[in-house]
Amino acid sequence: MGGRRSETTPKPVLVSLVTHNDARFVAACLDSVLRQSVPVRLKVFDNASSDETCRIVEQNGVPLEVSPENTGYSRGHNWNLRGEDFETALFLNADVVLKPDYVDKVAAALSGVEKAGMAGGKLFRMSEDGKQLFRDGHPVLDSTGMFFTPAQRHFDRGSGETDQGQYDRRELVFGITGAALACRRAMLEEIGWQGEYLDEDFFAYREDADLAWRGQLSGWKAVYEPRAEALHCRNVLPEGRRRVPPLINYHSLKNRYLMRIKNMDRAVRRRCFPHMWIRDVGILAYVLLLERSSLEAYRDVWRLRRRFREKRRQVQSSRRAGPGEMARWFSFRPVAFEITAEAENH
Repeated sequence: MGGRRSETTPKPVLVSLVTHNDARFVAACLDSVLRQSVPVRLKVFDNASSDETCRIVEQNGVPLEVSPENTGYSRGHNWNLRGEDFETALFLNADVVLKPDYVDKVAAALSGVEKAGMAGGKLFRMSEDGKQLFRDGHPVLDSTGMFFTPAQRHFDRGSGETDQGQYDRRELVFGITGAALACRRAMLEEIGWQGEYLDEDFFAYREDADLAWRGQLSGWKAVYEPRAEALHCRNVLPEGRRRVPPLINYHSLKNRYLMRIKNMDRAVRRRCFPHMWIRDVGILAYVLLLERSSLEAYRDVWRLRRRFREKRRQVQSSRRAGPGEMARWFSFRPVAFEITAEAENH
């Protein structure tokens, strides 16, 4: 896995996979990684799976670390990357199947654009039995990059649309979904906090949005590369909150506020007025009336407030993006920018 490398050959991309009861997906995911057209190194961290996930990973001869308890998505990825020698890492979900040139294309996007720290491709929707979904003869999109609204919600651009070429241009976006996210090590080291690349206080959900926000604040760019393609079975959608397990809703709510404490500046706050506060009131009313299991999220935000103020000081001390540069990303319509000739590395 990875083969022999000379001193002048780029290091293999480190692929980090975190699993938890993913037996139905993991074999196809592993196979797609091991069939990549460029050298990769794959590591798997399992969060206390009770199904056949670990057995399937071991059968494929992939390095595996098994945790006796579920320590969270972020901590698993951090464990996989910590102490490793790599230039590019791919954070990957088990419910993703990569096309054979995905890693090659996103790695080229990272090296081809000045100050690119994140890159991702065109993800298509996949069913739970591993089949690509189509509607009216066109493949259904899952993600073509991430965008934020003034209500402080982040969405996957193109999610649920049919692919008719509307996202076929390589461009700059706010961030990339954590389902298949390539990152440059230089960015991860710069914006990390006490050895954490992904924020472990997030446990799961929104950690990719937080990473993108921190990267943008520090002047790093996120590149959407449409030629890199993958399939993704997405089980958590914004419109399906009442069908989502309570633990996910709790973390989603908690991380909404923690991310804001760390990253939001006055310009973004002004851009989000009054939409963010209207949604905050609506969420609180919903939780009080229909989802009291998420009330603990408010208590945890209060409990973690000092810790996150320390994180904020670190985030803001290393920022290079001006207030206007950040505020422009927050829009009810997806925002993306053309990659200029000056920004391309020749």
